[in-house]
Amino acid sequence: MRVGAWAALREDASAIRHDVFVLEQQVPPELEMDEMDAHCIHAVAYDAGGTPVATGRLLPDGHIGRMAVRQSARGTGIGGQVLQRLIQAARERGDSEVVLSAQVHALGFYTRYGFVAEGEVYMDAGIEHRTMSLPLNGDRPLG
Repeated sequence: MRVGAWAALREDASAIRHDVFVLEQQVPPELEMDEMDAHCIHAVAYDAGGTPVATGRLLPDGHIGRMAVRQSARGTGIGGQVLQRLIQAARERGDSEVVLSAQVHALGFYTRYGFVAEGEVYMDAGIEHRTMSLPLNGDRPLG
């Protein structure tokens, strides 16, 4: 796994996000890419052959977003590894909590890592989402 700035991980992260969000989920490309990427910590995970298969980002305000795993790598645990690495980066930075906007079908995934759903379901890019948060002031095991 590589963790770093957008300048270093742009090619791999954007390819995964294009495959998952634009092609698979039909999110318009102009909604998928935004100016925040340059300000985020990014994580990209690779399969045994070196192909980028999962990504996510941590925004300056403690939000985790753009979590995406290519179909070929789903169910392997790689998405959880990306999530845990972003949570670790938030802890190292001194964040008190992380927040994310989870697609409703992925609520169970995030719950396994200690996230708690808040508020009502809402639509974003034509997909149902729900806000979830995880306080970082405890030593709860993740996963």
